[in-house]
Amino acid sequence: MRLFGSEKLMGVFRSLGVAEGEQIEHKMLSSSIEKAQQKIESNNYGIRKNLLDYDSVNNEQREIIYRERRRVLDGENMRESILKMIYDTVDNTVDTCIGESTDAEEWDLNELNQMIGPVIPIKPITREDVRSENKEELKQKLKEEAVRLYEEKEAEFPEEQMREIERVILLRVIDEKWMNHIDDMEQLRQGIGLQAYGQRDPKVEYKMTAYDMFNEMTAMIQQDTIRLLYHIRVEQKVEREEVAEISGTNKDDAGVSKTQKRKEKKIYPNDPCPCGSGLKYKQCHGKKK
Repeated sequence: MRLFGSEKLMGVFRSLGVAEGEQIEHKMLSSSIEKAQQKIESNNYGIRKNLLDYDSVNNEQREIIYRERRRVLDGENMRESILKMIYDTVDNTVDTCIGESTDAEEWDLNELNQMIGPVIPIKPITREDVRSENKEELKQKLKEEAVRLYEEKEAEFPEEQMREIERVILLRVIDEKWMNHIDDMEQLRQGIGLQAYGQRDPKVEYKMTAYDMFNEMTAMIQQDTIRLLYHIRVEQKVEREEVAEISGTNKDDAGVSKTQKRKEKKIYPNDPCPCGSGLKYKQCHGKKK
């Protein structure tokens, strides 16, 4: 009653000296309680309705992302999707740097090269390259060059391995960008109510801003995916050669031991002495040993 009761009713309670927590029965009081309950239910309904409206925006975006993730997890061939990302990136970059009615002599090629070069390693475009081209011809030229470079990258890997690399990189980038997007959407929802102070409908502003944020996230997914694919490298495995440890026993013969052969015939103790005395070797010259 302190929150939803009228000033008139609260003034009556104060004048009568009604104690805190005392039970009161009156027609006017029952009517005020009923109106307060209706106001509370109306507020709760509005809160729930706003949450559902906000959640519907999130659910639409979630369905799009999860549909793409499911394709990757099911092992589909993503090559056509990668090529579409390349085409979209070229189109968006050219449209950002070059206006629709801008003459070729006024094109900002430095900005174009700085934006597209880190993503797609295309040779920097010079003024001579576009002297006789219009904007659409420039887009087509860049797309053809980008596809050629991607086919060269594909040739560095076996077919199935390249398709798996595409799926792994795409899945990793999608998950990273989507988690960041969820955090950004939560921050947007917490502050969107301030739009009402500017005579704007918070729900309409939320939908418009969420749409722009989702498009920005999609563009970042495309750029990061193709950037990683263009710059992936094949690891060269270095095989170690076994080298025999050099020690005092194998410095000269590289570890191969050779048996030393005796040049003269061995004389045993009971053999005749070689001097011709007729005595046994042990009784003659063998005594000196």
